Amino acid sequence: MFLLTYFYEGSEAAGFLNSNKNGIIPASVVFSKLNVPAPSNMLNIIDVFDDLELDKINEAIVSCSEFIDLDKVKILSPIPYPRRNVICLGKNYLDHVKEVKNLKNVSADIPSKPIYFSKIAYPAIGQEDFVDMHQGIVKELDYEAELAVIIGKKGKNICKEEAEDYIFGYTICNDISARDLQQEHVQWHKGKSFDTFCPLGPVIAHKSTIAFPPELEIKSFINGEIRQNSNTRQLIFDIPTIISDLSSGITLYPGDIILTGTPAGVGAGFNPPKYLNPGDKMECFIEGIGTLVNTVK
Repeated sequence: MFLLTYFYEGSEAAGFLNSNKNGIIPASVVFSKLNVPAPSNMLNIIDVFDDLELDKINEAIVSCSEFIDLDKVKILSPIPYPRRNVICLGKNYLDHVKEVKNLKNVSADIPSKPIYFSKIAYPAIGQEDFVDMHQGIVKELDYEAELAVIIGKKGKNICKEEAEDYIFGYTICNDISARDLQQEHVQWHKGKSFDTFCPLGPVIAHKSTIAFPPELEIKSFINGEIRQNSNTRQLIFDIPTIISDLSSGITLYPGDIILTGTPAGVGAGFNPPKYLNPGDKMECFIEGIGTLVNTVK
């Protein structure tokens, strides 16, 4: 089951990919078959999804013979306006820890506890949207392909064994970063939070489509050149650990987005660095989800 947010005939809506993945079945149509009030956006779908039977949702999707041609819509971020800041993990792949050791204010030590920071994404941009270079402010623009976990229900002090119960699904994020500002400000929040610095999408893969914990190929390409090539099994802190640790004393809510970290191959990790320039095409691929494509403007 794959969900997405799209723009079609003058309005924004949420929906499901059909079985052939060439069309969209509006959420309003699917929910009408379930005799449930139609949700107005993806966050509303997440809010009510856990109260519904998954088999019946799948049956409703399969029973819909009519769909909107995927080529006729603009695919948006699945959650264009997150309710809260995106929660991020730093240094969560061993090879990435080693490659960024030369950055100022970034320790080469392997973390003993997850490193968290937040990222403003209001809005988060979507498929084929442009990433603003912010010329005159940013000199060292970088990319980071990451698996994003979307929380499905409210929870606090969640044990590892129950972590999957609190997940709605997964998507792709390109955690765009201004490395120069990230170092100048000592902390990472500002250098990660510029407008357009959070591409998400193109779809949400519901957790039922991906084995838990996810062991998925993750790659990035810049202008067709492969830069990152790893697997989410290489996470230092896996998803059950992240959800359990993060929710200790902190309530997670439906629609919260957690970025799980990026593997080696970012621009800052090369010698000399391979930072982004206007016109560069970025493709972030995660097995079982798809490819998120954006271009630097």
